[in-house]
This record gives sequence, C-alpha cells and structure tokens, in this order.
Amino acid sequence: MATLHENHLIFNSQMSISNNGGNLPTDSGLILAKEFMHKINFTKVLKEKLTINDNRLYYKHDNYSIIEQLLFQLIAGYKTDSSADILSKDPIFQSVLGKERLASQPSISRLWDRLSQENIDQLQEVNQVLIDKVRTTRNTNELIFDLDSTHSDTFGYQENTNYNAHYQTNGYHPLVAFDGLTGDFLKAELRSGNVYTSNGVGDFVRPLFEHYQETTPVNTILVRADSGFATPDLYEICEEFQSFYVIRLKSNRNLGKIAEQFVFIDDNHDWTKKEVRYISTIYQAKSWKKPRRLCIKSTREANELIARHEFVLTNLSENTSAEIVFGTYSKRGTMENYIKEAKNGFYFDKTDSPRFLENHARMMLSLLAYNIINFMRTLCFTKETKGFQVSTIRLFLFKIAGKFVRSGRKTVIKLSSYHVHQELFYKILQNIQYLRWR
Repeated sequence: MATLHENHLIFNSQMSISNNGGNLPTDSGLILAKEFMHKINFTKVLKEKLTINDNRLYYKHDNYSIIEQLLFQLIAGYKTDSSADILSKDPIFQSVLGKERLASQPSISRLWDRLSQENIDQLQEVNQVLIDKVRTTRNTNELIFDLDSTHSDTFGYQENTNYNAHYQTNGYHPLVAFDGLTGDFLKAELRSGNVYTSNGVGDFVRPLFEHYQETTPVNTILVRADSGFATPDLYEICEEFQSFYVIRLKSNRNLGKIAEQFVFIDDNHDWTKKEVRYISTIYQAKSWKKPRRLCIKSTREANELIARHEFVLTNLSENTSAEIVFGTYSKRGTMENYIKEAKNGFYFDKTDSPRFLENHARMMLSLLAYNIINFMRTLCFTKETKGFQVSTIRLFLFKIAGKFVRSGRKTVIKLSSYHVHQELFYKILQNIQYLRWR
C-alpha cells in the first residue's frame, strides 16, 4: 500500500494526517467470529464435506484456507475479491487464517474456476451439518420452512441471466428457504432470471423434508409461502411428509364468488365501522386431486361498500381458527428481513462472475457467512442484542482498532482502551468459550 504524505487539515492548521501509523488492524473484533467457528469445528466440517478437484502441482494457499478467507472478508464487510490485495498482510486476518499472507485476487479467481456443481452440493452439506449442530444446542424440535424467491441484478453478459418481468430487470431469480423461528438460512438455489417463482420447488424442499424426517427428526414442520408457491406440487409433498402448510392463494373469480357467499348485510348495517371476518370452508380447484381447507379474510373498510378478500390454503385442523391461520401466515413477513440481511449484509446477490456456477458458489459462501453470524448471535449474544443486524455487529464488535504484541511464547492482541462496547465484547467472548456441544 502506498504511503501518503502528510496532509494538513483546514479546520486545524497544526494538525496533519497520514497513513503510516503502522500495522494496526481495524477489524480486531473478528477474533470473536474465529473463536466461534473454532467452537463449531467449522474447518473440520469443511474439510470432511468439501472435495475440490485441484490439479495444481505447487501452491501457497489451499482451497480451504481461501474459502475461509472469503468468509472472513464477507463477515467483515469486504464484498470484492480485490479487497484481499489490501488486506494481504493485515495482522488480524493473518492471525485468524494462520498464514503470513492472504491469497490475492487472482488466486481467489482461480478458486472459482476450480469449483463444480458437486462442490455446490457439498457446500450445502456443510451448511446442513452446521445447522444440525446448532439446532441440537438450541434443543428445538419445531421448524418453519419459509419459502420465497428473490432477485439478483446482473450488469453484463453473465451466463443464464435473463429478463424477469416481475422485477422488470435482467438478472437471476434465486429460490431460498429460511427457518422462520430462528432465521437460519436453510437452503438456496440460483436460477435463471426468467424462471417462474415456484418452478422446481418440489425438488428444492424434498431433501429438506427427508433430512428432518430421517437424519435429525423434528416434531413439527410448517411450510409458509406466498401465492407464487400456490402449486399442487408443494401441497402434495407437504402432505406426503405429514407436514403442515399455510400458503396464500391469488384471488380469482371463483374464489371471489365463494367469499361473497359469506358476506351478510342486514337493513340496520353500520357502514361507519371497519369490519373483518374470518371464514373457513372446503375448496377444490380443477387441477387438484382432492379438496382442501380454504381460509378467507374479508375486510371492509369504514364507509366502504365492498369487502376485500384474502385467501390462505392450509391443512391445519379445524381446531385452528381461520383468524389464527392468517396470523400465522402474516408472521412470514419477517423472512423479508432475513433476505435483506443476506443481501445487504453478506452480499448474497453479488453476481459479478461470468459463469453461472461461479455465481452460485459465491451465493453459497454468502449463505454460510450469514449463518455463522446468525448462529453466533442467537447462541452467544445477550438478550438485548440478539436482534442486532450485521451492520450493527460490525460497528459494535468487529470494527475495533488493535495492536499485536508478539513475544517468544505468545501473541497478545491489545484492543483499544476507548472501545465503547468492550463490556459487551468480552461478555460475548465468554459465552462463546462456555459453549458446550452435544
């Protein structure tokens, strides 16, 4: 890095600024993430599950260390591969990665070239192993599969990019699944931009159902999805695995006629008050093999004549009222926050590689980075801070100035004495070190 000459400041002519203060890392708080990853045996899991076809005869950086480097860059907020060139001798990155120099941007680019579709599947296996480990510690026996699709813009000639009419732009159309109870990122699949929302959803969720039925059984699985996923393929696979679902239906003429049958108005009706009615009935569309339970929410605003109808399909029993069904569905809105966190905080939608497979791999590393921080936040943060977004976590806990002091026997990381959130930092570090895995 080039050293700048001293620049005098206008507001105080006796003060100047330069960048020759020494090797002082600004991300010393990343030691928290490293300590947590060590506790969950991340490196061991990665090496057990991921096998990359590597024909290099000589190299300084193995594939696993490059992947970990990319994860730490994402966690710290550095989204470009070229950030590695500036961070190449950053003391904190050298320490958490255990190497004298980081892999350069060209080395990272060559890693993307070595990855295959099999490696994408293996990265999903890594994610699943980590989720299972964390779920065992949380001791939770319920899951909510929140399904959705999102959009990743592209700005060039990326492979399989296409125009999406809904978003009115070119890009990819990933399919994602989160656990609605914990925010864990269960799975993601990159798709071409013109693929319809529910295309392939059956093949997407079946491995999740099979895993949580056979490998790590859970008591209850609930699937939530918007009207883009209102397809018999999804209903039937939920019923096959005896799981519950609440899925919104798009309004149409037939559904509208059914809803209007339950609207009753007498001669003394008070039109000045808002009315909300919940109805449950049985409905079968022509493409369905059997009838299913339909819940209807009819809302008439004050001083309006016509009610607005909403529809949710479910297989929850009649003991669960239609109002509770709609309340359960409405909580799906938190998933939008998970998607925003993955995109804005971990660059899940960063698709600047020319090949489709490379962009899929980038997406999977963003997924892993998201989950590492979500695991740490839900397991080790204090009650008041469990809701922190990654931008706040970086500001409060990761972006800390530090100094490395090395002797013959040990290395001491001396953090800034003026770190405002140091009490929280050491509390979380203590919680990480106290973790006990089953």
